[in-house]
Amino acid sequence: MILDGKALSRKVREEVKQRVDRIRERDITPRLDAFVADDDPASVAYVGMKHRWGEKAGIVGESYSVTAETKQEWLIEKISELNADPSVHGVLIQHPLPKHLDENAALEALGAEKDVDGISPQSLGRLLAGIPGFRCATPLGMMRILDEYGIECKGKHAVVIGRSIILGKPAALMLLERHATVTICHSRTEDLPSVCRSADILVAAVGRPEMVRGDWIKPGAVVLDAGFNKVEGRDKDVGDVHFESASQVASHITPVPGGVGPMTVAMLLSNVVDAAESVAGER
Repeated sequence: MILDGKALSRKVREEVKQRVDRIRERDITPRLDAFVADDDPASVAYVGMKHRWGEKAGIVGESYSVTAETKQEWLIEKISELNADPSVHGVLIQHPLPKHLDENAALEALGAEKDVDGISPQSLGRLLAGIPGFRCATPLGMMRILDEYGIECKGKHAVVIGRSIILGKPAALMLLERHATVTICHSRTEDLPSVCRSADILVAAVGRPEMVRGDWIKPGAVVLDAGFNKVEGRDKDVGDVHFESASQVASHITPVPGGVGPMTVAMLLSNVVDAAESVAGER
């Protein structure tokens, strides 16, 4: 079965719009502000898409360009200003920032209350401790996909390939919260194909095009492909999983594009509305 993240994203965004309509009746308009490097076309396009989708749901917001001339002091001061602004419900620090800026310091300054992308040290600490808070949008989207298709995690062996702080690690922790037994793999894992073949649920988040082949997958496993890779000479982006061979073995699989990717933005917008609902006293 194809796990259709594109269709589910539309459903989530319609839910978001309905929630926004309800809280706007109380004169609260959800707002998401973002910092984005203006010399990174992919980041600019991505943040633009987030704002466009947000606007369709009734979420407003502003983008702040970060350039080679941007001072660390200005960035921290602006984050503090947005933290103190009750009309701002979420703040996004789009990775990557220009190299001369300390992104970790910016995320620490942001904290957990308005970190709707769920990637600050405070937000990740809350996830680790099992304390309520905003969860990382991409793995949160994966969990919503599992819920939508009635895929049970309890007692299952989940293997996560990749250990990034914004994807692999939080995905593993969210699966652990759902009572899966979790193995995290990476570039130094010995006999990676064999480990993958033990997975009931396999998450590919390594950033290498079509690395995971069909013979790496246990028959009947669920495959969540979080990869998004450009390959020269190919007319479309590909995931970390070789879809054609994997789909012959897996019971459920996300395509690329149209799987995990669309859910990332949808869950980010859902987090923004969560924040606005808290202000409205609905949470």
